[in-house]
Amino acid sequence: MPHQTQISVRFAELDPYAHVNHAVYLTYMEVARTEALTAVGLPLQDLAAEGYQFVVTELAVRYRRAATAGETLTVETAVTELGRASTRWSQRILRSADGEAMVTGELKVGVTDRSGRPTKPPSWVFERLRPLVDVVASGADS
Repeated sequence: MPHQTQISVRFAELDPYAHVNHAVYLTYMEVARTEALTAVGLPLQDLAAEGYQFVVTELAVRYRRAATAGETLTVETAVTELGRASTRWSQRILRSADGEAMVTGELKVGVTDRSGRPTKPPSWVFERLRPLVDVVASGADS
């Protein structure tokens, strides 16, 4: 089951048309990934202290509906694939009130060392990610 993060839309996140600016959804997704990692025992600061970083290397986003001020959104976050030195993620931003999909995203996240070089992480990193693995989520964009 995907990890869920609640986000409240703030007035400052709106564009001149009174809906959430397209770039803000990327921030919502980042916040949700960070919270999901913390929930499985991989806070980014701890990972960095061990010499590893998660870096977004690919991102595909589909905008379906516009969110507006005062709405509460639910961001679902799942890992759809564990590779040698990278992972694939699926995220959906839903309107909490009715579950309507607002935005969907597919990401590739690489693991690097402190210098930014791709590296295979120790097994405990992917072991901790396993609760986020959801192979069904990979078809969430259809």
